[in-house]
Amino acid sequence: MDQHNHSSLAEFVFLGFASVGYVRGWLFVLLLLAYLFTICGNMLIFSVIRLDAALHTPMYHFVSVLSFLELWYTATTIPKMLANILSEKKTISFAGCLLQTYFFHSLGASECYLLTAMAYDRYLAVCRPLQYPAIMTTTLCAKMAAACWICGFLCPISEVILVSQLPFCAYNEIQHIFCDFPPLLSLACKDTSTNILVDFATNAFIILTTFLFITFSYARIIGAVLKIKTASGRKKAFSTCASHLAVVLIFFGSIIFMYVRLKKSYSLTLDRTLALVYSVLTPMVNPIIYSLRNKEVIKGIRRTIFQKRDKASVAHH
Repeated sequence: MDQHNHSSLAEFVFLGFASVGYVRGWLFVLLLLAYLFTICGNMLIFSVIRLDAALHTPMYHFVSVLSFLELWYTATTIPKMLANILSEKKTISFAGCLLQTYFFHSLGASECYLLTAMAYDRYLAVCRPLQYPAIMTTTLCAKMAAACWICGFLCPISEVILVSQLPFCAYNEIQHIFCDFPPLLSLACKDTSTNILVDFATNAFIILTTFLFITFSYARIIGAVLKIKTASGRKKAFSTCASHLAVVLIFFGSIIFMYVRLKKSYSLTLDRTLALVYSVLTPMVNPIIYSLRNKEVIKGIRRTIFQKRDKASVAHH
């Protein structure tokens, strides 16, 4: 077989949106609205938490870091997806594809670690309230957030290096909506069992370890909540836990099915649907679940707006 290495394969062609046909315009509008909502929602939450001193607590520190992360997480894929929906030439360079894959996975891994840190913070606050202020200090929060980013950006390096060394044949059509390891491996001209095994081991460690830790933390939290004597207190605590768990289950459920597997793909349609869930839907609902349904954040938004209005009024006079 005549094989061409990656240096002769200058670009890839996306086929993920090739068959949308007459719904192309509607799909573009829906995706654009979802992206704008995600950007505006996360920017609002990040700015308010940073500006409002009343929200300078460990929990909201992690929420602000999550909002900042979501801005970059969605920026790695959605703008290119929007361009591909409208463009006839749905291409990306080989280097660009590897960079998109690296940043998407590094930011995704960082989010797994960050959600784990947030679950640990809530566990301490609910189950060990007396020790909580002494344990969860500002310094520890900063170190935990930094560790989430550093570990996340280190995780996909080995996978990207292995993919970059694969020989790719003349067939360069990616059956997906953005660059990712599974569709790239399906285009390689050689056996990719080593890549699949490394991907499986890396993803299983990151995703399953963090998911189990989060599950354990919320199990302990729910156990503590059940001991609350007042019905109103239990209802309030369960409402918060249920919202957070909903996001965790949607995000982790989709990425476990997508990445913790020894097959390149189960179904192209299913893979694309799951990709939309964890790359578009979860970042869009995070601002609603974690913050905009939170009374303290709503109060913080109002205080920030009124302060700016008062300052503008004073400056005008």
